[in-house]
Amino acid sequence: MTSTATFDHVGISVADLDAATDWYCAALGLDREFAFEVPHAGLRGVMLLSDAGYRVELLERAGSAPPGPAPRGPDEAVLRRGFGHMCLDVPDVDAAHAGLLAAGAADRMPPRPSPEAGIRMAYVADPEGNLIELIDRTAARAR
Repeated sequence: MTSTATFDHVGISVADLDAATDWYCAALGLDREFAFEVPHAGLRGVMLLSDAGYRVELLERAGSAPPGPAPRGPDEAVLRRGFGHMCLDVPDVDAAHAGLLAAGAADRMPPRPSPEAGIRMAYVADPEGNLIELIDRTAARAR
């Protein structure tokens, strides 16, 4: 693998594909790129695309079960191995945080300074409990 690799998408298993698709499109301004089915596996999915070029793939499989209680925040999420959160670089953490709360996200960490100098961050959870970190690297890019 070389350093020319770029991030393409994150895949999230959900209980209700239609509801999750509606929420991610409305809350994050994503567009449906394409939907797909794998009938022999009982799997439906949709790839959502942002104007910035990143993708969120939502997957619904018959018989899936939650891994356990959703983490209440990032400190708890890192007690589990595997997927912990997705992160979006936004120009205004406070505004993005407020907008996602208004769209039905749950507050998991209000906006605050990040451990990384000059950076602000916050966490919300989507309606199924998946963590989304919001980070503003504007000041760091200006250095």
